[in-house]
Amino acid sequence: MKYLPLFLGVVAGFSCFGQQDPRPDKPVFHKRWTLPTDQPDRIILNVVADPTTQQSVTWRTDTTVRQGIAEIAVADAAPRFMRNATQINAKTERLDVSAVKGAEVVAQYHSATFTNLKPDVLYAYRVGDGTHWSEWFQFRTASQQAKPFAFLYVGDAQNYILELWSRLIRAGFSKAPDARFIIHAGDLVSEAHSERQWHEWFTAGGWIHGMVPSMPVPGNHEYRPATPTDEAAKETRLSVQWQPQFTLPRNGPAGLGLDETTYWFDYQGVRFVALNSNRKHEEQAVWLDSLLAKNPNKWTVVSFHHPIFSTAKERDNIKLRELWKPIFDKYGVDLVLQGHDHTYARGMAGPTTRNVVSGTNARDKQTGTVYVVSVSGGKMYNFKKDAWDKYDAKLNRRAENTQLFQVIRVDGNKLQYQAFTATGDLYDAFDIVKGAKKGASQFIERGGSAVAERNHENTIPYDKQDK
Repeated sequence: MKYLPLFLGVVAGFSCFGQQDPRPDKPVFHKRWTLPTDQPDRIILNVVADPTTQQSVTWRTDTTVRQGIAEIAVADAAPRFMRNATQINAKTERLDVSAVKGAEVVAQYHSATFTNLKPDVLYAYRVGDGTHWSEWFQFRTASQQAKPFAFLYVGDAQNYILELWSRLIRAGFSKAPDARFIIHAGDLVSEAHSERQWHEWFTAGGWIHGMVPSMPVPGNHEYRPATPTDEAAKETRLSVQWQPQFTLPRNGPAGLGLDETTYWFDYQGVRFVALNSNRKHEEQAVWLDSLLAKNPNKWTVVSFHHPIFSTAKERDNIKLRELWKPIFDKYGVDLVLQGHDHTYARGMAGPTTRNVVSGTNARDKQTGTVYVVSVSGGKMYNFKKDAWDKYDAKLNRRAENTQLFQVIRVDGNKLQYQAFTATGDLYDAFDIVKGAKKGASQFIERGGSAVAERNHENTIPYDKQDK
């Protein structure tokens, strides 16, 4: 009988967790669930400037932990691989946002960057303070050669994060357990400074965050007023949690206040570029032009939040398109991955857009940049009635009311793209195949076995009040 109160408490906790307030995207959490303790939580790997020899990890504790520690060793099937571990001290940052509405927490964030690693080697690591430790996680460093690899890309998580984004990100990992990192194309949460929503995001991804590095870009929902003064002036600030909880490359344009929101890295023959579509578009355009002019890689992939070709009604990012698209055209960017519009769209645009041939197994020797908009969370919009008709672009595939993740594989001269629903159905697929010379490439539709187009009319209704 002495265990009965504990049992009832657990039942009560699960009952509380299942309750819903009038807004279905806000499950009732006990505030205590989101508070840090002396045990490491919110452990996350992030992409780094040199993924062949480095790896960054960030985690959180309460303020009783004054010094964070990380241990790393070459992974081995023998359980005592840890005897070979080396230990480094983490950088510890106190975050006191007790006065920020929605955040209201004081915590320690710890970050460590493992350096002098060997390329293409499986490592194990753990984090803690010497007394309280996490479990051991594993990751593999990048190869110095252009070896085949896969990565995941997801659009806005934003709403219904724990209820619905959890199944999507887990389905993505299940489909591509060999993915080397995940691109998050903005709006990871709906309220920039919400401690509850970041708790949902980290809980939904769980140990995946600690195993597969993240490449996040900020969306408009990562910018909100942080103080009453901000609200009065209608000023927005980057999420107060963003920089403490992510350790991202600081190799973007200097002096613009875009640290850890605009950055780049090379990975096995691909240059990946993260842009901040919320701020300083002109300055980023100058920086991007310079960056791509010196790009030695065969492939280029760019990600940001606001689409060059919008899919949602009453939205059009004209200035962004006029500034950035000419640079994509100039340097032959292969793939642009975006979010924001809570629908799915995939199409092409470039100097030869009007000559692109569509259809299964169709080929075009001068394929332009492929643009994708996708959504991974539970909030859905309607597609524009005129689609992309007003754009100098060709729309090849679209969807409404569907959670999607994308698996992208690069193998030498071929890039293979697949989009899947949260239930694992193939929704879209294509290949881009490059020739021996830089520039010209072939585009091959591979969606012949994909499910039929999904929209609001042929799927389970999404009510307007849900938005």
